[in-house]
Amino acid sequence: MSSQTDEALDLLRAVWWLLVIFGVIAIGVGVFLLADPHESLSTLTVIVGILLLIDGVLAVISSVVGRGEGRGLLALVGVLSAIAGLVLIKKPFDTLIVFALIVGVWFVVAGVVRFVSAFAEPEGRVATIAVAVLDLVAGIVILSWPGLGVATFAVIVGLVLIFRGVLFIYAGIALHRVGAALTA
Repeated sequence: MSSQTDEALDLLRAVWWLLVIFGVIAIGVGVFLLADPHESLSTLTVIVGILLLIDGVLAVISSVVGRGEGRGLLALVGVLSAIAGLVLIKKPFDTLIVFALIVGVWFVVAGVVRFVSAFAEPEGRVATIAVAVLDLVAGIVILSWPGLGVATFAVIVGLVLIFRGVLFIYAGIALHRVGAALTA
């Protein structure tokens, strides 16, 4: 095997399980939000903040180890996600409007960046576009509905997190299969 193939195998072994774990966590938080949408706003902001922080770290890692032209955009969305996550963790807001604006803007920015970067990397393009469209729709719905209640907001974010979790698990398993096929 060439050294380039060995590097690809090492990358697949190092990353696939992180995607699966993040997917399981996202599904768990999404189910929590759907099961108890009336949870306090500060708890909700911290939970979403932690997820944004994890998503940001994974995006930055992916931009560093990945190949393709969209790495810079992926790093940008990763840094923005991490910053938004840290803000939500550190300063849980007492008003839903501020929280909804932060999450809505993050969904729109992340969706646009992921959509653009999907065309730079052919592997996983369909899943990346699906996440991008989901993020864009969720962001637009949240930003265009200024009077939305805590329960409605929690349901929207919960559904998005469950769908994203499923896509992350699928991507992780697909990477694992590719790694196993390359090893064989």
